Amino acid sequence: MKKIAIVLSGCGNKDGSEITEVVSLIIAISKLNAEYKFFAPSIEIIPHNFIKNESSQTRRNVLIESARIARGNIQDIKELNSNDFGALAFPGGFGAAEHLCNWSTKGANCEVLPVVKKAIIEFNSQKKPIAAICIAPVLLARALGLSNITLTVGNDKETIVEILKTGVHHENCIAENCVVDFKNKIITTPAYMFDEATPYEVFQGISKLALHLVGLA
Repeated sequence: MKKIAIVLSGCGNKDGSEITEVVSLIIAISKLNAEYKFFAPSIEIIPHNFIKNESSQTRRNVLIESARIARGNIQDIKELNSNDFGALAFPGGFGAAEHLCNWSTKGANCEVLPVVKKAIIEFNSQKKPIAAICIAPVLLARALGLSNITLTVGNDKETIVEILKTGVHHENCIAENCVVDFKNKIITTPAYMFDEATPYEVFQGISKLALHLVGLA
């Protein structure tokens, strides 16, 4: 049975992993009779208060927050061994751009968390497929941008202008679809890069992404 490593960045679209995207991904993967395992970095963050739409006063841990979505079945990303998995996946949510890298403040000049970058480079060098959803493709752009990869972040002009600076090729894409770079085994879908996207439209795009991810694994 094919095994997919999924890297989370917390719990919630504004400061972690987007929950609908994660759930859509694991439903699609399980429908294809593949296994998945969750990972996240154990780092401290300042969470977001979703009701007041402002930063909270207390700090939280990304791994512990991610465990909420993973039902506790999660490991520190330091334990991720690419030899144990056939593919790697990054759900979206602003945590991907804020905790797994600092794209939120530095854009194309961002630095990817070393342990996350290591995982991306290892899977790519082993010619194993990598999927990224919503804003998460920026991780691949920064880690692999000079490798001539093709990806999508939808049609957001500001993000596209910035992501092109990393050296990637970009294709516009609707929420219900995905972009597949067969040569480099990179699969991306915009999901909630479209704020108006419905949960079903997001699920459609992620289902197509999962089909290619598992198929290429």
